[in-house]
Amino acid sequence: MNHETGFSLKDLVEAHRLYREMMRYPELMAEMRRLFLSTLEEAGIAGRETIREEVRQAFPPGEESPSPEELQDFTDSLMDLYFAHHFSRETIRGTILLARKKDAFQQLQQVLNTEGTASSRIMAALKSFCQLPEGGVPLSADEAEGVRVALLNHFISSQLSFIGIAKRHITMRDVNDILSHSYWSPRRSGMIGGKAAGMFLAHRILMPRHEPMDPDLEPHLAMPESYYFSSGILSDFIDYNHLYSFHSQKYKNREVIEDDYDKMGELLERASFPPDVVEDFSAFLDEVGEHPLILRSSSLLEDNFGFMFSGKYESVFLANQGPLRQRLNDFMWGLKQVLKSTFSPAAILYRRDHSLLDFDERMSVLVQKVVGRRRGPYFFPFAAGVAFSRNLYPWSPIIQENEGVVRLVLGLGTRAVDRSGPGYPLMVPLSHPMLRPEIAADRIKKYSQKKVDVLNLEARRFESVSFHDLLDSLDDTELFHAFSIDQEGHLAPPLFKGQKIQSSESCITFHHFISRTPFAPLMRKILLKLEAAYGYPVDVEFAWNDDRLYILQCRPLALWSDRGRVIFPEHIPEDKILFTNNRELTNSAIRGIEYIVYVDPRGYAKLPSREERMAVARAVSRLNRLLEDKRYALFGPARWGTNDIQLGVPVGYADINHCLILGEIAFEEDGLVPEVSYGTHFFSDLVEARIVPLAIYPDQPDMIFDEGFLLGSANRLSELTPDLAPCADVVRVIHAPSSTNGLFLQVLQDSEARKGVGFFTPPEKGGRQGGRA
Repeated sequence: MNHETGFSLKDLVEAHRLYREMMRYPELMAEMRRLFLSTLEEAGIAGRETIREEVRQAFPPGEESPSPEELQDFTDSLMDLYFAHHFSRETIRGTILLARKKDAFQQLQQVLNTEGTASSRIMAALKSFCQLPEGGVPLSADEAEGVRVALLNHFISSQLSFIGIAKRHITMRDVNDILSHSYWSPRRSGMIGGKAAGMFLAHRILMPRHEPMDPDLEPHLAMPESYYFSSGILSDFIDYNHLYSFHSQKYKNREVIEDDYDKMGELLERASFPPDVVEDFSAFLDEVGEHPLILRSSSLLEDNFGFMFSGKYESVFLANQGPLRQRLNDFMWGLKQVLKSTFSPAAILYRRDHSLLDFDERMSVLVQKVVGRRRGPYFFPFAAGVAFSRNLYPWSPIIQENEGVVRLVLGLGTRAVDRSGPGYPLMVPLSHPMLRPEIAADRIKKYSQKKVDVLNLEARRFESVSFHDLLDSLDDTELFHAFSIDQEGHLAPPLFKGQKIQSSESCITFHHFISRTPFAPLMRKILLKLEAAYGYPVDVEFAWNDDRLYILQCRPLALWSDRGRVIFPEHIPEDKILFTNNRELTNSAIRGIEYIVYVDPRGYAKLPSREERMAVARAVSRLNRLLEDKRYALFGPARWGTNDIQLGVPVGYADINHCLILGEIAFEEDGLVPEVSYGTHFFSDLVEARIVPLAIYPDQPDMIFDEGFLLGSANRLSELTPDLAPCADVVRVIHAPSSTNGLFLQVLQDSEARKGVGFFTPPEKGGRQGGRA
């Protein structure tokens, strides 16, 4: 037979080696030979009938016919011989590996598609598949896609908008990598949640597993060390402590939700985690060591298309220093704070406003090592912030909207996403990174960052420290990239590292950082890639440290719906105009505003005590509830939503969510200037609630602001709620039709024409006054 077929002794030896390799997986013999045969047929070498005919010829006529079993043995042996003769050992190994992959893949498919399969079984099947080497002949594309979708849906996120993007970038091995860094409850299944999912997806888009990485990004892009604590852990915690009533909290009225919230905190403080889960926490902390951590909320709904939940859920920084027992207690306290925020009034009202109340919202926690390094007693990254693939508020016609913008701060990024005072983040238009809205040195200094958020490792707490104090206390030449020096009215960056300066003469400008590092072009490229993959504008939170850019979060960008050009009347009588404005505009047309709530900026600035200012904030919140079914606009001092009571009224989403207009008014003598809130959590709230933000500068040339009308019209505050009468000198409620002989306020804003106006006009015919913007 060897002579007739041309097989040699070497071929027989190779066939024997092949058979020995196959015998390591005897249960896969049939599948391996099926692959051998299909490969031989595709190569045009031999088919099933060819091999069977050769076997039949091996038994001359007249001899005893072989049994079916003997025929099959001969057929199998000849098939092995053909395969060993015609293909390399590498191809043979790849084919055997493919058989093993197909078997592991089929087992994974089976457990994924069996209803009620425990997560642990799915994890085990996925791990078995991923333990096989990568490479070789690929699996069926449609079957692989189906399994990827099932894995994403089971462990990562069930949001279809996310899955539609993620299935093109996240592989089965990626899911296995996530699970290997995850912690799960043995009693409750769960997912890693929206924030964790978005962060991982962004990294896979930018750092694909099976494609070459962009050479511009590769040296600088990094993923923070991340761990995923699934929603099942906190659900199990609620079960373990019999806190089932928490789940019905969302159906109570607002007053009860607010009253119960503090009580829930007390219950959570006394509650404990199951012992086996505590052991997992302890092992985790022992593994990561004494490195600062951030516990980031990652609920099932968070960071989804149309529902950002910006700032609704807590994220907690932990210094993570000291004995393990102390660090463990701090860690469990942090998890409870994140869980508690699921039931906060702001979060529940947000879900109610977006028709999400009946969704079974669950909380996961994304735990990350804080990006940065120790500088003296402090730990922080050099820079951090939030970046957007669209710049909706260009202050110069040369700025390109589609190249994005960054809100940049020194230190931890909290000051970029919260309206924190004093000071301002730096707005960096990525099309022209060195362009800024201020020119004069005194204006640049005024609108610069004043405080830096850090972790004090010695005090084991989060702190905000003065930039000047930080500069004085640290011998850190890295800050050389952050500041400029005022030299007789001219701001200039330092000439060299180690240059002796007076901290009082310096301010944060990031001049060297933007001009001497690749940060701006890197961020521009990252945003373009992410927007292309999402098919939608995005925003990302990031940190920069030691020449590395870390993407901490990625989600769809909250955008105003495209309303097109706004049509203005040809002539508006000046005595009917309440205000005009031409900065920070969105395309909006709001009609039929019946009530105007006006917090007098001058009166607010004169309030001597914190309690009196907090009373104003409570009054605004109360009016928001009373006017829930009315069309009302809210005007007041900059900055709404700040956490610094000296800078504005400290309100949150739940305090303003029913207004149509939120106006910030800045008189020059007040020294309170509206900050472009674009990019803050507060701004995202306004966009999603379709509340139009306005910035009004009464002292700006050619602008109109009828303060006399707002201060001289009848104040209906006491009529609406007599108990708020003590605030009447500062908080005014004006019923527009009663004060204007039946007219309503109409607000038109056109971002392209840079033109805005609020004026009084008769109601529309038929009584229809329109919806939100």
